[in-house]
Amino acid sequence: MTSLLELRNVSAAYDRITVLSGVDLAVGAGEIVALLGPNGAGKTTTLNVAAGLHPAAGGEVRVGGRALAGTDPVELARRGVCLIPEGRGVFPNLTVRENLRMMTFAGVDRARVEEIAFTRFPKLARRQRQTAGTLSGGEQQMLALARGLAVDPAVLLMDELSMGLAPLVVAELYALVVEIARTGVAVLVVEQFASTVLGICDWAAVMVNGRIERVDVPGDDLAADLSALYMGSVK
Repeated sequence: MTSLLELRNVSAAYDRITVLSGVDLAVGAGEIVALLGPNGAGKTTTLNVAAGLHPAAGGEVRVGGRALAGTDPVELARRGVCLIPEGRGVFPNLTVRENLRMMTFAGVDRARVEEIAFTRFPKLARRQRQTAGTLSGGEQQMLALARGLAVDPAVLLMDELSMGLAPLVVAELYALVVEIARTGVAVLVVEQFASTVLGICDWAAVMVNGRIERVDVPGDDLAADLSALYMGSVK
């Protein structure tokens, strides 16, 4: 399978502190790869490097086979890389429709943005005139996903999709992520609590101290290794 997103021997630092060292990771079209590991392992930095929000100190970031390390994040977005950051990132004082309208600045017609959002997330259609800050946490996360999907991404990067949400809501959101991946989108998701994604991901990459220690299909032995790394993350 052709990889839509590849990190090859990527390193990154904050000031003089190295946070990523020799990271190799690939996500193919239609695949869901979970990036797992304890706090401070470098997971969010990996997403930010892939999205062009943090510079790589070395190595290559490739999207669709093209090396794009150092490319402006706006240009990466135009090439189909979409990041859903931790904390959802919706505009709480704007309505659902107004939040979606922001995506027209990416060159997408408003009618098309709303068609994608309301078809994929019927709950948002029923709340389109409601301010985003009054939505439930799950609905806000749906809105963040809807905005990302509006630009028809090839690569979807997600950071802590489940944060602060009830288990049933998390299950609903990840069912939607599976549907998104089936359309051919490459999905890389960071999760602190591995149990939320091991049931739906194709591959799990375990990161420790800025390095990928293991990439494997989900299974009991992988869950056991994760339990040994950080207590309470796999139940």
